[in-house]
Amino acid sequence: MREIRLRIRSPTEEYKAGHLLREKHRAVLEWLLDAAGPIQGHAHVRLTEKAYFVVERTVELLLGDVAEARPLYRRGPGAFGEPGRREFLRAANRLLRVRPNGDPRTAGDDFFRTVDTLAQARPGTEAARTLRRLSAARPRADAYREGVEATPPLFPVLNPLFPAIRRTAAHWSADGVPVTLVHDQQNALTPGLIAAIVQGARRDGIALAGLRLVDSRDDARVQIADFLAGIARKIASDQLAGSGDPFLVARLAPYVGGRAPAGAVPESGSLAARDNSGD
Repeated sequence: MREIRLRIRSPTEEYKAGHLLREKHRAVLEWLLDAAGPIQGHAHVRLTEKAYFVVERTVELLLGDVAEARPLYRRGPGAFGEPGRREFLRAANRLLRVRPNGDPRTAGDDFFRTVDTLAQARPGTEAARTLRRLSAARPRADAYREGVEATPPLFPVLNPLFPAIRRTAAHWSADGVPVTLVHDQQNALTPGLIAAIVQGARRDGIALAGLRLVDSRDDARVQIADFLAGIARKIASDQLAGSGDPFLVARLAPYVGGRAPAGAVPESGSLAARDNSGD
């Protein structure tokens, strides 16, 4: 962080990824991501494409697995067009999201009406066949909606923060050495929720020793992780939009963990403290 401040020379108290992404600081960005740079081998980012995230969660809820999520995500736009794709995502988002004091059937009615309309529009396609399977799972959707309306889940299915924490812990503890994660302060991460995350991770064989919240302004690790997440988002988003920078895409590649079909939005950036005191 001292070196970045020296190179950028901005009076801003807390630097953000945007500082590094300015054209006039391109040399600093390249230095940070370089194979011989300060974070190579010590930093990691996982990218998640938001649209795929919604499709995957919907398929998992209604069909009990995610096997058909990727084919539906890939074939849907070609079968139903961009308007149809957006309509499906909107309806799926409403179905999965928790709305206090709402009618549990309203979101379901909207989703299955959308699914049936799209399937009837292109009946011979593989995407339409998947939609018909989703349509037949209405009882599962109704049970889910009634359940979340009565008792909101501890980990909302559309919040990427919680799986990101688990995946970060799994990445840095892959050698079996327990790690403690250091995370920027978040209202969503209450003491009870943190305890549940840690207990769940340990139960599943992830060596997560704990999760500690800090003020990002006082912790250089969190600032660098935020840099990486913001940089990765911009590089990947530009690539998806067809205006990617091949040089930066190549520089980012060693830091990207996991595979998303078109990863554009970072779930998390993390920085390893090799004494295992935190990420």
